[in-house]
Amino acid sequence: MPQSAKALGSADLCVLLRHVGTHRHAHRNHAIVLLSFKAGLRACEIAGITWSMVLSANGQLSDIIHVSGSIAKNGKPRRIPLHPDLKVTLARLRRAYGQPCDGPVISSERGSHMTARSIVNWFATTYAEIGFDGCSSHSGRRTFITRSARLLARSGGSLRDVQELVGHRDMATTQRYIEGDRDGQRKLIRLI
Repeated sequence: MPQSAKALGSADLCVLLRHVGTHRHAHRNHAIVLLSFKAGLRACEIAGITWSMVLSANGQLSDIIHVSGSIAKNGKPRRIPLHPDLKVTLARLRRAYGQPCDGPVISSERGSHMTARSIVNWFATTYAEIGFDGCSSHSGRRTFITRSARLLARSGGSLRDVQELVGHRDMATTQRYIEGDRDGQRKLIRLI
């Protein structure tokens, strides 16, 4: 994981979403952000995701993202429940694209898949435009992992669930992504 991948708070995510909504390809850009922040996808996965990975057999948006081994790091497929905000965004994007059932979810200007490098550069440019220092294309993924880990007690899940969602082979990798929270640590100590 790049050291520069800083996790963002909820207010920062709102600023980011407002910013990308003012640019050309607003629906696509919104989807790029939410695929990172609400599904924890890597840049290569955002670039490679197709409509068939988010649609059910009847052609409607599924409740699950099926990340195929062909786009996943280490070739290991996984399933990620589709966050409601991301589902709404994908529905808008699909309407804007004319209800496709195949092809890339995130398209370039010419309608083909964007490359992983294009996604990395898109995030770098976007963060620079809004002055978010220390952020990279991995910031959404790190935010997703950190927030997921903090919500485990409320969900009844375990850190193993987070590891499976993000496709890490090793639990230690997942743990390295999680940013500490000094306020949370103080509250925890008071509860002991």
